[in-house]
Amino acid sequence: MLTRRGLAAASALLAAPAVLRAQTAWPGEKPIEVIVPYPPGGGVDVMTRLTLPFVAKHLSGARFVVANRAGAGGQVGFEVAFNAAPDGYTLGAVAVPALNSFPVERQVRYRPMDFTFLANVVYDPNTIFVGRDSPLRSLKDLVDAAKAKPGELHYGTTGIGSDDHILMLGLEDLARVEPMVHVPFQGFAPMLSNVLGGHIQVAVGNVSEILAAMRDGRVHSLGQAAGERWSEAAGVPTFREQGFDIAGGSSRGIVGPPGIAAPIVRRLEEAFRATFADAEFMRDAARATLPLRLLVGAEYRAMIADTDQAVRELFRQRPWGR
Repeated sequence: MLTRRGLAAASALLAAPAVLRAQTAWPGEKPIEVIVPYPPGGGVDVMTRLTLPFVAKHLSGARFVVANRAGAGGQVGFEVAFNAAPDGYTLGAVAVPALNSFPVERQVRYRPMDFTFLANVVYDPNTIFVGRDSPLRSLKDLVDAAKAKPGELHYGTTGIGSDDHILMLGLEDLARVEPMVHVPFQGFAPMLSNVLGGHIQVAVGNVSEILAAMRDGRVHSLGQAAGERWSEAAGVPTFREQGFDIAGGSSRGIVGPPGIAAPIVRRLEEAFRATFADAEFMRDAARATLPLRLLVGAEYRAMIADTDQAVRELFRQRPWGR
């Protein structure tokens, strides 16, 4: 006679072959959607679209489809990816520290450390930049202008709690200036357009995102918030070289919702490792001037855990909000 426990065990045994077949068949003919939480043309979008064809190359049968789901500085896309079915058919591109900073100051529909962390691709240092006709040519010029006209200088970022915003909060604190007027944009591309059009005085972004405009002479970088000068922007001094001991940037990678089956996670991690060892990928990344920081699986999660702790500590010291 079967007991309730026996019935449960029998049901599990009957279900196991179906689960195994589903995992073995993955990805099959169904496309894998990757949610980019920003508009096309920004750093996260570029990273995603450059990397995924190589992941598909090393993941037999895989076909990726990118979907841009911008909103709330990336929060909308983060939530879509987090709350997707954990079947391996929906992944998300993320930017850190934004992923970690949003939940410390507002209600969100995701838990940052519960994502399935697959691979980090880029670490892009922050920069503060201005239009070519701006009288501001250095960080000292910016600080002096902010002190001379408190509360009158406007600066753009890609969102409240983004790496851009956090960097400016740190600079204001370090330089002891009154807060400037923060103007958040829904991604880098619209922010750059406003700088080029003269609608915003100053913007905070990432070095790789402004390289083309900087080389064309359309914008001027006041400095890069890196430990040392990135070779692709060797003419731009670091913040520390200018007397401001602060660094920051954006980590960009690919995650999945919580609970993806281990065999699927392993196959995705293997495909990313093969991608990062692919000479053609490295060549294309160099052509696109991507500042790479290649981490897979547990290494990626450990980096995000450190960032999560740092963001929470910063919020305790200098809380920000809408």
